[in-house]
Amino acid sequence: MNVPQNVLHTVYGSKPEDWKQHSHGGGWIYKTATVETSAYLHPNSIVAGNAWVFDHAQVYGYAWVYGYAWVYGYARVYGNARVYGNAQVYDNAQVYGNAWVYDDARVYGNAQVYDNAWVASPPYIQGSRHALTLCSLTQIAVGCHVHKITEWLARYKAIGRSEGYTAEQVAEYGRHLAYLAAIAKRLQTAAKKDAKKETK
Repeated sequence: MNVPQNVLHTVYGSKPEDWKQHSHGGGWIYKTATVETSAYLHPNSIVAGNAWVFDHAQVYGYAWVYGYAWVYGYARVYGNARVYGNAQVYDNAQVYGNAWVYDDARVYGNAQVYDNAWVASPPYIQGSRHALTLCSLTQIAVGCHVHKITEWLARYKAIGRSEGYTAEQVAEYGRHLAYLAAIAKRLQTAAKKDAKKETK
């Protein structure tokens, strides 16, 4: 089998016979990993280690799933995303862009994680109408709407009214957004401190 070099390099010392292509999509699976036929694995995507992709999950683009990670339900992992360690991505969650989800992180529901790496699950709140996710250090997703935190705080009342929210729901989401904004501020401060340490 003609296994691309970038696939072989994913697992140190692996040989072509250690890999197989998935029947639904043609992506690459290492001998210790499992991808069920109901899932989709794009030709450029890789599942290695003891990872497990099942149900109707999709892994595509240049995404990798490895370690002991699980991706299942209707979850999607794509772009240059990485899911590894003991992480789990499931339900209708999406991990994409250059995001990394790892350790014991859980990403689920309608959560979206992208661009920035997270050591733990991204902050997620299930509101009375739609879920809210702090999907990067500067952005919040509410349902399918993704905006900068500053824009949410300035416009959430108008956005809520345009989406048919009641006055009580608008007030509820205002509290949720303020809470996630405070978390983002703490994370930004911590990231700046870590960056300063690295430059010393």
